[in-house]
Amino acid sequence: MPGTLDKDGVGSPDAARTDADQFGGLVHAVAQNRDRTAFAALFRHFAPKILQYCLRLGADRSTAEELVQDVMLTVWLKAGSFDPAQATVGTWVFTIARNRRIDRLRKEMRPAPDPDDPAMTPASLATPEETAQMVQSSRQLQDAIETLAANQSEVLRRSYFLEQTHEEIAEDTEVPLGTVKTRLRLALSHLKRSMRDKA
Repeated sequence: MPGTLDKDGVGSPDAARTDADQFGGLVHAVAQNRDRTAFAALFRHFAPKILQYCLRLGADRSTAEELVQDVMLTVWLKAGSFDPAQATVGTWVFTIARNRRIDRLRKEMRPAPDPDDPAMTPASLATPEETAQMVQSSRQLQDAIETLAANQSEVLRRSYFLEQTHEEIAEDTEVPLGTVKTRLRLALSHLKRSMRDKA
């Protein structure tokens, strides 16, 4: 029935068409023009949902907020890879969120969640305070990305946008593998520190 959410936080066919019209254009604007207003709109809509999604999966508040930043950073950097013929924006974003959550669990040596578990259904609403905080976080994330050193921004773009391995980045940029890893670590640390300092 119209308005019913599926496990990815995406609604019925009518809602999917609305998603394609509304959010597809925003993603396109981010991909083509690095449109900050479009990204802020995406952040405002999806970040609270991702936060609730991660909390429902058992993440603590701090981890959930880090995952939101990680997912939305990926949306910013990989907007050009979104294919509306393959999925709605909602499905695409929550696939990123699910994969990031699974990656985090693997790093913590915990079992990956069952994707068919009802707990995987994200909550669709956030409080006004949470929404306002997420909008502010969107601006802070954009500002933090723009303050990265050029060499750090490059490895971040290649790692997230082009999905290159560390070895591929080292080969393409003709810098040592250790330097690539260091630059990526510094870039991510800078973003997290910037977000934390402005919190």
